[in-house]
Amino acid sequence: MTEHKHTNHLVNETSPYLLQHAHNPVDWYPWCEEALRRARDEDKPILLSIGYSACHWCHVMERESFENEAIASVMNAHFINIKVDREERPDLDAIYMAAVQMLTGSGGWPLTVFLTPDQIPFYGGTYFPPEDRRGMPGFPRVLMSVARAHNEKKEQIRSDAAAIVAALRNPAEFEQHGDGLAASVLDSAADRLMASYDDREGGFGSAPKFPPSMPLTFLLRSYLRTGNGDFRAAVEHTLDKMACGGIYDQLGGGFHRYSVDNRWLVPHFEKMLYDNALLSRVYLDAYLLTRKPLYRIIVEETLDYILREMTSPEGGFYSSQDADSEGHEGKFFLWSPDEVVQVLGREEGDLFRRYFDITEDGNFEGRNILNIPRTAALVARLNGVSEERMLEIVRRGRGLLLRERERRVGPGRDEKILTAWNGLMLRSFAEAARSLGRHDYRLAAVKAADFVLTRARREGRLLRSYKDGGARLSGYLEDYAFVTEGLISLYETTFDPRWLDEAIGLASLVVDLFTDEQGGGFYSTSREHEPLIHRPRESYDGAIPSGNSVAAGAFLRLWKLTSEERWSVQARSVLEPIAGAMAQHPQAFSNYLCALDFYLGPVREIAILGDPQDAATQALLAEVSGRYLPNSVLACGLDSRLPLLRGKPRIKGEPIAYVCIDSVCEAPVAEPSALGRLLDEPMRRRRGI
Repeated sequence: MTEHKHTNHLVNETSPYLLQHAHNPVDWYPWCEEALRRARDEDKPILLSIGYSACHWCHVMERESFENEAIASVMNAHFINIKVDREERPDLDAIYMAAVQMLTGSGGWPLTVFLTPDQIPFYGGTYFPPEDRRGMPGFPRVLMSVARAHNEKKEQIRSDAAAIVAALRNPAEFEQHGDGLAASVLDSAADRLMASYDDREGGFGSAPKFPPSMPLTFLLRSYLRTGNGDFRAAVEHTLDKMACGGIYDQLGGGFHRYSVDNRWLVPHFEKMLYDNALLSRVYLDAYLLTRKPLYRIIVEETLDYILREMTSPEGGFYSSQDADSEGHEGKFFLWSPDEVVQVLGREEGDLFRRYFDITEDGNFEGRNILNIPRTAALVARLNGVSEERMLEIVRRGRGLLLRERERRVGPGRDEKILTAWNGLMLRSFAEAARSLGRHDYRLAAVKAADFVLTRARREGRLLRSYKDGGARLSGYLEDYAFVTEGLISLYETTFDPRWLDEAIGLASLVVDLFTDEQGGGFYSTSREHEPLIHRPRESYDGAIPSGNSVAAGAFLRLWKLTSEERWSVQARSVLEPIAGAMAQHPQAFSNYLCALDFYLGPVREIAILGDPQDAATQALLAEVSGRYLPNSVLACGLDSRLPLLRGKPRIKGEPIAYVCIDSVCEAPVAEPSALGRLLDEPMRRRRGI
């Protein structure tokens, strides 16, 4: 990046994305009262630019336009320029992305929006080139046209802007489902999802392909509910394809953001914390169901990558890694045959590159993204070596190449710690710790929970973003909901009642601060949030699940753990208004569908009375933790404060397990094998609605 002598108002921010623009010749402000007041006082339009640190085209627009002195002078003369990190301010991103989609029919990042001095959008787009190009107007031409329109057509802009705000405040109603919250919603959604399934390459739809963690999670549940083997096959096929593709970092573990092709080969190379949290969970679920070793390997390599490269010394998890290094997309991850042979030697290097499809021609701009098109057994047979030797060469070679790769200039890392995304990763570490017996994952989960609750909380309220020793910005619905769900999973791993108490406290704040009294469910911003032109409400599951769907899932688990009906009522208020939308648009509501599956039941309530540190208790817990039981809750200990443990006697003082299905209990069992048999019985009861 070119260094400028300029310094603008971003220089005191902590967001790495905003700091990347702190020395642009553009007179950038963060979103703040000073900038908004200047716009009103000077009657100037606002140029709002929204992006994020790992966004490739955000960097391109910065290099081409925001570092250009001539373009910057036009921006400074005619606009109040505001830069926003969408990851810090999802409220602003949601409002103005919706407006641009209304205005243009599409959206994306960088998001470029022009606002009236009172923050109402009247024109926008995404990336603009520095000059007219391929039918796209150049950014300087756009700037001058917008400035002229603002000066000459104020009344028309005011009228159009009022219509935009009205549309934002009154979104289209969801279609209703005749049966309400019924199993037919789940059936219709699963069938519709399968209609878009790519039975050749896995996943749904065509390129570009994003890793479909939530749809896959829903299909796994659908397999368990219906016994339909097509659902399970679709999940396994997709997970296999992604694990062997270039979207997965074959050396270092972890997934890139998405694949630009339909076969998971060429990724957009940034790595996001939330993708790796969600994908590690669906691979863990699939491992527990299928016992396929590959899935456990992917879980552990992904979480080990997070511990190695994405965990702060204080225990929080960083946000993302860039796609670019040394100014080139993906350069850090690419290899030539000669580079491989130089590290591994001729014989092993040749076998290694045949396994990972490393050719002279390359598969990306003359170089190679590692992927696995053939099994080790086939490559071994074709090259006259044993499969055991082939696997050893791959294992050794991966370690040596990873060490060599660490000497390269790495991609930039966004080291802000976002509360919501940490909640997602907290849940992944907690559940992997419990199911895989990984004590280091348990420690990571406890440390992350401690971090969020001490460093990202002030006067009982969660804050959104932490960096450089300080937390800032009010927490959103997703921050509260994701951390609540993570803490419930941490309780079910450690059985420390502190975590359940904290989860109940945060869930109560969700109800207090975010409730939408008219529409049901919850707003994205709290009632204490700064006033904006519109109070956004997130309805869809996107790259991350919506705060509403996660809140519903967390409330349902609290309902079963505490026997308090109020949590079921809150979850129903989220799910009921969108039953029809869930059935019709499963990809956009997959996490809601998982919550609905839990709500409809049946649900196992598993209570193990005994000291969690006792070997006999742990033997009973292992029977639970080693199975795929998505519709279940688990309590363990001798603490009678928890309703699930209360009133259940121990026999002769020995640890004992109670399994209840929707509050109807089986006879208690003390032998692990008997508990295992009980858990393997199909659940046929379905609670009435």
